[in-house]
Amino acid sequence: MAISLNHTIVPARDKRASAGFLAGILGLPVGEPIGPFVPVRVGELTTLDFADADFAARGVSEIAPHHYAFAVDEAEFDQIFDRIVRAGLDYYAEPHEPKHFGEINTSRGGRAVYFDDPDGHVMEVLTTATS
Repeated sequence: MAISLNHTIVPARDKRASAGFLAGILGLPVGEPIGPFVPVRVGELTTLDFADADFAARGVSEIAPHHYAFAVDEAEFDQIFDRIVRAGLDYYAEPHEPKHFGEINTSRGGRAVYFDDPDGHVMEVLTTATS
């Protein structure tokens, strides 16, 4: 049996706004809500299911940031990067210090850029040398 990732839950302060933010940057549609989730399909089999974080019930005041990386081809990278710039988002070349704000990482044979979503999740868009 081949194993593939079907979905993961992305905690958010406002699931609709967060799903719309990422979908807008990646150029994807936001799916119809399914129960408590607002899905964004990435690839053929995987969805990011945005869910409102229940802070009060857990006594938590902040969302722990997660990292999500999206492999794209060169043309998609250019389109996504243009949307990042047009949105006025801070972007950077490294997820750790120094982050190299305003730069694209080209040290791994392709291109990679990082940006934060409204809840502080670290989003990465990358190409590979063979893209």
